[in-house]
Amino acid sequence: MFMPRIIWLLIIGMAVNVTGASFIWPLNTIYIHDELGRSLSTAGFVLMLNSGASVAGNLIGGSLFDKIGGYLSTLTGIVIALLSLIGMTFLHGWPWYAVWLIVLGFGSGMIFPSIYAMAGAAWPEGGRKTFNAIYLAQNIGVAIGAAAGGFVADLKFEYIFVANLILYVIFFFIAALGYRGVHGGATGGNQLKNVGEVKDKTKFNALLLICVMYCLCWIGYVQWQTTISSYTQDIGISLKQYSFLWALNGMLIIIGQPLINPVINRMAGKIKQQIAVGLAIFIVSYILTSFAETFTMFIIGMVILTIGEMFVWPAVPTIANQLAPEGRLGVYQGIVNSTATLGRAIGPLFGGVIVDLYNMQIMFYAMIVLLVVSFFFLKIYDRRLVED
Repeated sequence: MFMPRIIWLLIIGMAVNVTGASFIWPLNTIYIHDELGRSLSTAGFVLMLNSGASVAGNLIGGSLFDKIGGYLSTLTGIVIALLSLIGMTFLHGWPWYAVWLIVLGFGSGMIFPSIYAMAGAAWPEGGRKTFNAIYLAQNIGVAIGAAAGGFVADLKFEYIFVANLILYVIFFFIAALGYRGVHGGATGGNQLKNVGEVKDKTKFNALLLICVMYCLCWIGYVQWQTTISSYTQDIGISLKQYSFLWALNGMLIIIGQPLINPVINRMAGKIKQQIAVGLAIFIVSYILTSFAETFTMFIIGMVILTIGEMFVWPAVPTIANQLAPEGRLGVYQGIVNSTATLGRAIGPLFGGVIVDLYNMQIMFYAMIVLLVVSFFFLKIYDRRLVED
């Protein structure tokens, strides 16, 4: 099955977008804590505001997709992100860094549901393959951006802002020239208005339940970008080594596809089982990493974590695409992206407060408990769908 040309353009755009973002997001906590001299709790609060702005961007971007189409909604998000990066390049002290980070969160938040919705609309027969392709593009960006970001930051931290800005300019031209006339969206009307109709309510409730699970997973996952990143610095792991962990994450997702595809194919059509396997692997990763004191142990923890996310992350937008009624694809993908972003918003503050009040060990235990709870929401999300 060959992917349509527009899917390849969306893949390239997403890869460039995430490469630029990956120069910054793995180092945010380190920059705020170590360079700007703020506490972990303060860093967590700033990242919570950044993610909160992304939640708003996700919802607005998804709604705009259904009203004006993916082309305009994507360009709007890119322009807002570009403006924030211009500001960040020239004013990156405190509190300006926090201000631009919030604006960047809103702009970039608008982009993701539009790209996912465009992919789903352009190649509906692709199923999980459609969203796995976009997911792979994101991780190509993570691998390149995170690996390069550590080296660039070692030269001068401020260079990462310039690199991000340049890549967003490239992304703008890819979207402006390649996404015009993409099928999907522009249905007109308020797509949230009638979401409570009886015929759609069961599917919408199922979406919310699976999104709760998704949010809990992200609260734990984001600790690798926040509390764990700061902890690695405290125990003598260098910035280059930490950035390598995320480069490894991205590379593993790309080269690991042939390894997990037989398992995924064996569970074809059983997305619920795929997610359950991923959750179990997540728990193993956190248990192991809670005892990590050397770089090698963190590498092993990251490898296991990466295997888990390969099962979970592409599955959730696939479920949203299957559940979405006609004309609400953008809204449903916006909700999925916003709940992931909500997890990224709550996670830094939640983890930072636990570490400040207790220690890293307690933080790991708390994340494991959240993952156990997420199994419950996975179990019940489609109960009404089966009954109906």
